[in-house]
Amino acid sequence: MTQEELDALMAGDIGDELEALDETGSDTESENTAEDHQDGDDGIITIDKNNFKVDAQQKWPPPPPTDDHKVVNQLDDVTRDSEKKATEIMDKLEEINNHLMDIEADGNDISAVLEKNIETFEKLSGKFPNIPVFADALEENKKALERVHATISKSQMGADDIMMIMDIMQYQDIHRQKIERVINVMRALSKYMNSLFESTVDDASRVSSAVHIEGDEDTADVVSEDDIEALLASFGQK
Repeated sequence: MTQEELDALMAGDIGDELEALDETGSDTESENTAEDHQDGDDGIITIDKNNFKVDAQQKWPPPPPTDDHKVVNQLDDVTRDSEKKATEIMDKLEEINNHLMDIEADGNDISAVLEKNIETFEKLSGKFPNIPVFADALEENKKALERVHATISKSQMGADDIMMIMDIMQYQDIHRQKIERVINVMRALSKYMNSLFESTVDDASRVSSAVHIEGDEDTADVVSEDDIEALLASFGQK
């Protein structure tokens, strides 16, 4: 509503001016509604919180406060899921280590049997040198014993590697503690900001903000519905 329209309204043409204002307001609302659903030259941006995707190159608008964009919730999910998966990995590594220990124990038992066989075939080969089967069996048992010793050695190295992996996995716990520290700092800041901006005055008791203040350029020719109602109320009091 322009200043001229206000002057005419105050001069006495209330009925006609109100009808004109209603028509103008309806047209303006229709235009604003159409503009709010598209990106126009005036820079209006429509946000669909269900399909919003964060873009590092996009400075504005900020992401809506959905569960996917709540920072503390996301960090809590990271620490929870990471700790869960790390525990599963540690359990599997422990199972593998137990299997390697079983392999080492079985290898020692087989090694003891092969050593007895070698001792027996050495005696038989020395007592019956003309029987080649004893000498062949002696060589085969010696080769088998070497392979068993190599298997035991590899299982021991595998167990050592498992222990090293478990030690390396401790980084996950350190990272979890760091993330929890960040979470606590962010929560403290959130509580501080809420405390900083809180007020004992109820919102319903507050005076509404002015639509136009002297010096504003974009609202110089605009008068709100509240202004019109206040003006009409002042007429009724006279």
